[in-house]
Amino acid sequence: MTTPRFDAVLVANRGEIAVRVIRSARAAGYRTVAVYSDADADAPHVHAADEAVRIGPAPSAQSYLDVDAVLDAARRTGARAIHPGYGFLSENAAFARACRDAGLVFVGPSPEAIEVMGDKARAKQRMADAGVPVLEGYQGEDQSDETLRAEAERIGVPLLVKASAGGGGKGMRLVEDLAALDDAIAGARREAAASFGDDTLLLEKALVRPRHVEVQVLADEHGTTLALGERDCSVQRRHQKVVEEAPSPAVDADLRARMQEAAVAVAREVDYTNAGTVEFLLSEDPTASGLPADEPFAFLEMNTRLQVEHPVTELVTGLDLVDLQLRVAQGEHLPLAQRDVALDGHAIEVRLYAEDARRDYLPQTGTVVAWDPAHGAGLRLDSGVTAGSEVTATYDPMLAKVIAHGADRGEARRRLADALDRLVCLGVTTNRTFLAEVLRDERFAAGAATTAFLDDFTHADRDDVADAAVVAAWLHLSREAGAARRAPGLAGWTNARRVRAPQRLAGVADEPLDVEVVRDRDGCRVVVDDRTFVVDGTPDALRVDGRRVDLDAVAVGRDRVLARLPHRDLDVRDVLLAPPDALGAAGAGVLVAPMHGVVTAAEVAVGDRVEVGDRVVAIEAMKMEHLLVADVAGTVVEVASVGSQVATDAVLARIEPDDADA
Repeated sequence: MTTPRFDAVLVANRGEIAVRVIRSARAAGYRTVAVYSDADADAPHVHAADEAVRIGPAPSAQSYLDVDAVLDAARRTGARAIHPGYGFLSENAAFARACRDAGLVFVGPSPEAIEVMGDKARAKQRMADAGVPVLEGYQGEDQSDETLRAEAERIGVPLLVKASAGGGGKGMRLVEDLAALDDAIAGARREAAASFGDDTLLLEKALVRPRHVEVQVLADEHGTTLALGERDCSVQRRHQKVVEEAPSPAVDADLRARMQEAAVAVAREVDYTNAGTVEFLLSEDPTASGLPADEPFAFLEMNTRLQVEHPVTELVTGLDLVDLQLRVAQGEHLPLAQRDVALDGHAIEVRLYAEDARRDYLPQTGTVVAWDPAHGAGLRLDSGVTAGSEVTATYDPMLAKVIAHGADRGEARRRLADALDRLVCLGVTTNRTFLAEVLRDERFAAGAATTAFLDDFTHADRDDVADAAVVAAWLHLSREAGAARRAPGLAGWTNARRVRAPQRLAGVADEPLDVEVVRDRDGCRVVVDDRTFVVDGTPDALRVDGRRVDLDAVAVGRDRVLARLPHRDLDVRDVLLAPPDALGAAGAGVLVAPMHGVVTAAEVAVGDRVEVGDRVVAIEAMKMEHLLVADVAGTVVEVASVGSQVATDAVLARIEPDDADA
């Protein structure tokens, strides 16, 4: 029997993954330790653990990325094992080595395996030497612009400029015209240096509309390496996954066996232990992609950690990957063989982000005022927030993962879409309804989504007038109910035959909508834009035109309403009595910050002339960089300095238009 190496586990992470790891560790009988920054002092993962240790202020570089602080927390609490989750230090070979040097167990692969696979260029070359299919590209040591340009011309477009270190889509640019190569190289270098502290790049031939398919592997110290089926992660924005599923609708049993064999070969090539994921690109036209017809996939990279999307594998295999990680870290034999791995049904996961999908997926901040996820058969939620959680620009904008399992893909998809319709997350803008739209899209339903799926995705139309009527009715009935509580029997009393209550609602449409609520002997009606809606019921059981409205709403003060409708979340204000709004800062020649963040690049200086579309300034928030371009031709008269912290709507640049004096 193996002597236990540890009986307490420190989770060096935050958010949903920290909660998820703590759950399995506690179920296995381990004492659990959480670490937290000042921003996370009251976070769910802190309350989930047996013990919690502060490791620094909010910025991750001074807390979750502070190796000394994490190791000191383990020493102080007696935790002999550290689970890194994903992100932060999870693929940091120096951290894994520091754990080993401190006599701690790193719940993951060896530092040597992390180093090899963490360097994408080195990993790709090693896999090519081992006979694993790879895409044409350049991963050389010469990083001069001249060499990268020459290699790009050799490879041809489309191609990807990629950071050699790290992952998550950061430091990656698609180049479809070589005229855009220099900007892509500069942007990828800047983002890679900021995200990983390493601006080394590689070039890779970009497949046209491929699928992103990955294989989960698990290996112990005794020579057993398992493949646990594949996941399809093709629905992506900015090269970051949004929807994941297992198994892939594009992979049959024969292809699965070959991809699993290749994934196991990759793991064994680097003496891999613990959980990892081997990622492939799968081409629907291998000949055009330069791949063999009988091997339509190519090695992309290996993630040397637990993946965000691991729950779909757990649901179709019935395995707890975190529990198995801990067993491997204890030096145990894996309790199953490859023949024991069977796939049951289908599972789909979506990532709930604090972002505005209709505004180029801009990250959002705010306070989660109401949080009530859906529950039901086949549903699972991995969450890192609760009511009262503050969503800041400091960390990744992912709030939770919603996962559904079904007997087949159709059942899993329907369950998940319904769960999203019912999920309540109010106070911060999320991609909830966008995710439901994706799941109901005909192409996704048919299993035909590729990595280009979102490039031409069309958002569903919305009936602003009907939505405004619902909110107006709820607001009016809530005001009446409040008055009735304050003055029983007198609320709403009047000797008039008809009462008209005007509202001016901002937040439903692009411009405020004028609404009138009419109370007379025939009941209550709402009039918006010449349309009339009959309203009855109560705020908790509202009916419009005789139909019950599926609505969750919260009043914030007297004139603000946060509302969930199945197809939409709303943050609405009645601005009827508000003073006239001053003109917003944004406009022709005025570029404002779309979110809280840090200015990472200024492409112009005061006095420079710019044309429409010229690059002006870049801002980074929640690990993503956003570029602002000139909206008028003219002369720059103001520009923010690089490194400055800016708030939402702060002016980043002013351009005096050429026709300003006309």
